[in-house]
Amino acid sequence: MEELVIRDADVVDGSGGDSYRADVVVDGGRIVSIVKEAAAAGCQRPKARRELDAEGLVLAPGFIDMHAHSDLALLRDPDHSAKAAQGVTLEVIGQDGLSYAPVDDRTLGEVRRAIAGWNGPGDDVDFDWRSVGEYLDRLDRGIAVNAAYLIPQGTVRALAVGWDDREATEAELEHMRRLVAEGMEQGAVGMSSGLTYTPGMYAKDAELTELCRVVASYGGYYCPHHRSYGAGALQAYEEMVELTREADCPLHLAHATMNFGVNKGKAPELLTLLDGALAAGADITLDTYPYTPGCTTLVALLPSWASEGGPDQIMKRLADDDTAERIRHHMEEIGSDGSHGVPMEWETIEISGTGDPALAEYVGRTVLESARLRGETPWQVARQLLLADRLAPTILQHVGHEENVRAIMRHRVHTGGSDGILQGAKPHPRAYGTFPHYLGHYVRELGVLPLEECVAHLTSRPAARLRLPDRGLVREGYRADLVLFDPATVAAGSTYESPRVLPTGIPHVLVDGRFVMEDGRRTDVLAGRSVRRVPR
Repeated sequence: MEELVIRDADVVDGSGGDSYRADVVVDGGRIVSIVKEAAAAGCQRPKARRELDAEGLVLAPGFIDMHAHSDLALLRDPDHSAKAAQGVTLEVIGQDGLSYAPVDDRTLGEVRRAIAGWNGPGDDVDFDWRSVGEYLDRLDRGIAVNAAYLIPQGTVRALAVGWDDREATEAELEHMRRLVAEGMEQGAVGMSSGLTYTPGMYAKDAELTELCRVVASYGGYYCPHHRSYGAGALQAYEEMVELTREADCPLHLAHATMNFGVNKGKAPELLTLLDGALAAGADITLDTYPYTPGCTTLVALLPSWASEGGPDQIMKRLADDDTAERIRHHMEEIGSDGSHGVPMEWETIEISGTGDPALAEYVGRTVLESARLRGETPWQVARQLLLADRLAPTILQHVGHEENVRAIMRHRVHTGGSDGILQGAKPHPRAYGTFPHYLGHYVRELGVLPLEECVAHLTSRPAARLRLPDRGLVREGYRADLVLFDPATVAAGSTYESPRVLPTGIPHVLVDGRFVMEDGRRTDVLAGRSVRRVPR
């Protein structure tokens, strides 16, 4: 007898087609049968050792978070309710060009410091890996939800070239090619870049094109955080489209937003660009989070020249008065490349977390608010905070536009990605709320997307991008990564004031046929594993 039958569910199967009522039988981690309208037809209903009454609930494929920053959280937090409670059953990590494999001892220490604001310092993690394959093996010991990995181009460059702003030599480029090939062979699904973050931003297009050719040869995709989301955003998107066309590599645009005042109302221009490329045969997808503010680290806003050489050199430059004044001039008067070419608007920069709890007074205030309270300039506050917290502060950046968010999420190649940074006292609510916020706010309350279409954005579309042959749909033979939610009550609980509140209306989540959420509570099940690239 099979393990589980989910009775009388309203199945939204991820295809975008109409929902239907069915009994769904799960056994051995897979969906073994789907009996449509069993009760109404009066047919023999399937039996199993356990029955779950799903009356009034939607049964959908588990949600795929196409842009996650859970690289260390998956290891140190077995509970991981931030994602499991949202119905997420697979996260794509290794984002924005910086993560923890492949590394050597030197690079690991540098990367840990560089992205402490994203993932914490990692003092509570045993870094017993160096290669991509070894990191994926570590995930396979058991995690809350599944995870796929992108090779981080910035980390690769740090390992082969260092943190200097210069072109790679031919020998260094060949080293990077080998590192990318090895990562793909070991199971990565593609490569990411952070082209406003050091050292990845120092790579010219020709270098990136060569690495993308390697990725494409293994059936992977390129996921860039491109060179600007502010001034020059459209040109930056066009650059990535052209680069991947030259490399013949699939493109997935990370957190594809149009932010800052210069881009208000310009989402249609981005979508026209993408439609033209798609019509010409390009393979393009994108992800977004359903919120207007962004989130990153405070140090990321510095000009690239100030970040050359890595964290220690940044600290030295900030400590030197003359150099710090040059940094301020670029940020406030010119518009640094780290801040997307837009002169600083300190009233939009809210401190969301610090590494040192003693600096908690800054959290929840904009830099401008703290400056007024302290009788200082915003740059003085920002500089002092970066030095005192050793570059660890995270920020919310209130620079988005609701009309752009809605327009982009409607596009046919759109997928969902939380870009969820779980660190800090007041993280962005997207970390805990992205997927229920899509379903509750944008589907039920605003009607921006029909339910069936939205579920497809969060399930089958990302599964297709990841080239997963047995995930993303409710189909016989597919993996039993499933979520049950109440369409009338599903909602994000997280807010800007209380960002760690779990969602409502998602009682059950299964990974590999096992309940990781049951009756709204996290179980002790660790059914997640690495999801590795499917060979061509």
